[in-house]
Amino acid sequence: MNTRQKIIFLSAGILFFTAKSLIAQQTTGVPGSPSATITADGKYLPNPAPPFKGEINLNAKDSKTYWPARVTPRKGAPNVLLIMTDDQGYGITSTFGGVIPTPTMDSLAKHGLRYTQFHSSALCSPSRAALITGRNHHNVGFGVIAEQATGYPGYDAIIGADNATVGRILKDNGYSTSWFGKNHNTPEYLYSLSGPYDQWPSGMGFDYFYGFMGGETDQWTPWLFRDHQQIFPWLEKPGYNLTTGMADDAINYMTQIHSVAPDKPFFLYYAPGGTHAPHQPTKEWIDKFKGKFDMGWNKMRDMIYENQKRLGVIPPDTKLTPWPTGQADYGGAKLPLWEDLTPMEKKLFAHQAEVFAAYVAYTDYEIGRVIQQVKDLGEMDNTIVIYISGDNGTSAEGSTIGTPFDLASIQGIDVPVEEQMKYYDQWGSEFTTPHMSVAWSWAFDAPFKWTKQIASHFGGTRQGMVISWPGHIVDTGSIRTQFHHLIDIAPTILDITGISAPVMVDGIAQKPMDGVSLAYTFDKANATAPSKHVTQYFEMMGNRAIYQDGWVATTTPAAGPWLMGVGKLPDVVNGYNWELYNIREDFSENNNLAARMPEKLAEMKELFLVQASKNQVFPMDNSVLPRLLAPKPSYTAGRNVFSYANRLTGIPNSDAPNILAKSYSINAEIEVTNTGNEGMIVTDGGRFGGYGLYLAKGIPVFSYNLLGLAHFQWTGSTTLSSGRHSLRFDFTYDGPGFGKGGTGILSIDEKVVDTKKIPHTIPFVLTIDESFDIGSDTRTGVNEEYKLPFVFTGKINKVTFTLKPNSPAEERALMQKTQETQNNAQ
Repeated sequence: MNTRQKIIFLSAGILFFTAKSLIAQQTTGVPGSPSATITADGKYLPNPAPPFKGEINLNAKDSKTYWPARVTPRKGAPNVLLIMTDDQGYGITSTFGGVIPTPTMDSLAKHGLRYTQFHSSALCSPSRAALITGRNHHNVGFGVIAEQATGYPGYDAIIGADNATVGRILKDNGYSTSWFGKNHNTPEYLYSLSGPYDQWPSGMGFDYFYGFMGGETDQWTPWLFRDHQQIFPWLEKPGYNLTTGMADDAINYMTQIHSVAPDKPFFLYYAPGGTHAPHQPTKEWIDKFKGKFDMGWNKMRDMIYENQKRLGVIPPDTKLTPWPTGQADYGGAKLPLWEDLTPMEKKLFAHQAEVFAAYVAYTDYEIGRVIQQVKDLGEMDNTIVIYISGDNGTSAEGSTIGTPFDLASIQGIDVPVEEQMKYYDQWGSEFTTPHMSVAWSWAFDAPFKWTKQIASHFGGTRQGMVISWPGHIVDTGSIRTQFHHLIDIAPTILDITGISAPVMVDGIAQKPMDGVSLAYTFDKANATAPSKHVTQYFEMMGNRAIYQDGWVATTTPAAGPWLMGVGKLPDVVNGYNWELYNIREDFSENNNLAARMPEKLAEMKELFLVQASKNQVFPMDNSVLPRLLAPKPSYTAGRNVFSYANRLTGIPNSDAPNILAKSYSINAEIEVTNTGNEGMIVTDGGRFGGYGLYLAKGIPVFSYNLLGLAHFQWTGSTTLSSGRHSLRFDFTYDGPGFGKGGTGILSIDEKVVDTKKIPHTIPFVLTIDESFDIGSDTRTGVNEEYKLPFVFTGKINKVTFTLKPNSPAEERALMQKTQETQNNAQ
């Protein structure tokens, strides 16, 4: 048989298999009628078009119509409401012993099941990729967050076509699919309207999207999308907050689809920004928690621990792991005791926790509104609700003292307590983007040690989860202790809906899902059954662990994640110490058995290598800054000159000229139609970091916002006359290195009008949730001098950016400085 014959034979085989598959499908209604439906086996998506079975003659009156049947899931297939909050460790919710009331989750637990050994990947993007694909995070390209992607299969932040999401699978099998809130699974360089959209929610199988694309956004003026279009709801609704706004939109969406197609089941993925920074609840919620955290983080941690024992969400013999005081087996991590703080520190830190707690409770309340709408539609008895508290442990990215501006803290800039007190009354408002002290984060992860980013220990990976399914889960109010992971959610959804994982999607063979269904735990008879999830690896930034059948081997983190990777780090392969735990007897990983059981430890370490090889974990990398700064695909790659004309808004920062750590010039050719012309000519960023070149009542201004911490401004002396003008801003950078100062010169029609030297610039990240705009400022201003939207009322002919490329010597020096920061800074 020659190659051509083999191809024909193979194609015929596929067609035969597909035809056989179609025959096995179940049809309801009168075949060929508009009301006919069909339940497909779903092995090959999209489902093949059925053959036309009507009659076609020369004219319509002698012919017979035949409509293809509409694909629907099996009769009685439930709606699915999948909820996952952000940056919440095991000890946060009242459902799992926390001191913050979460009555919505409590109610679901009362009518469903609580899972006490459920796990994440320890970081946002990876956890979310695992959740929607049913595959390990490296296996789908998300070994780290999208912003740190590198060009390796396990780390490129691309969910390949061979990893169809649960949204795509359900959509092709007759579900309405929607996604609300946080995405963080689309590379930043794809945020613009230039697309492509295959990595957007729409390309992942979701009919409708209302949310934000990145890891975080300001809740008051979010960088918000409906499907592919940027929207600005706060302009129409003063006081808008995304936490309520997305609940409103989800409620409206459910109402509409239920009104139009009441028999069509829905899959609604609900992922609020709460409680990732910025912590921005409404004042009403903040006021509810005044004075609630005056006891401090150490006493609060003890309270959580006692609550957990009382509720039975930890075994009664569980030990509360020691507080970090610099122990070697804690990687030297050291956090202060509450009793050693000054009165000012206690006041500030208690308020940080009040705002965070308000955000937790506010988020839970709005989730409750969405669930109430399911009840009001009469769909609760046919809806499974999966509510996961957090995509990782509580975040330690706010520094040891917290911050009023989180973009500063993640770039290693600490704001002294005395300076933070200036923002005390604005904490959580639209004028701050706050985060709390690491010590609170550690305490909220009780009874475990460590926090978000640390995949080696349960403080980073243990999540509280509740599942409610009225009429199907009858052992209500009970606890399940089986070991499970986010990769088990997609297989569970397919299991309970009766839908098969596809063999092929769009002609591309699919990777098998790595997870297993946990539907067996719904049965009361299996309340204490052994877990079907026997083995699970964990890895994030070099910190790693391997679980197998009750045993866990972990590496000791080399440094706290709040150091942002700037501490001296060991060799990623051989430089880490290992620990060993029997979690059947030691729930909190308190008793390290490594020294006593070296053979068992060696066996587990070998198993990690096997699992890591299978899941694209190699090459491992424990760097933070180098990966954040590593070149990535974008529409700016390799360019040093950028020209724009006319109004242009909503360009993601990654596709804008990058002015950080280099010299540059901005030249704007404009026409002033009258002396009162004003508005934004070009801007990137906003209130919490960025720059803008604009006219203020006819006077040229260049404003530079250093992460909300300082503002520098260059201003012309006179109002521009009518006619053509050339505005130019030149900046000479004092590098090499990051965050250095420089000298800026503002010129009008080739005449220098203002020169100013500034001591610092933004080091690494200009903005997370603002866009690059020409001719308008669309979200927040770089200063409070003008009101939004700040549209330019003259005419923009051309805006040109010229970036001065670093010489080879400068580039080497810059990389050396980066490496020094990575290896030596403390």
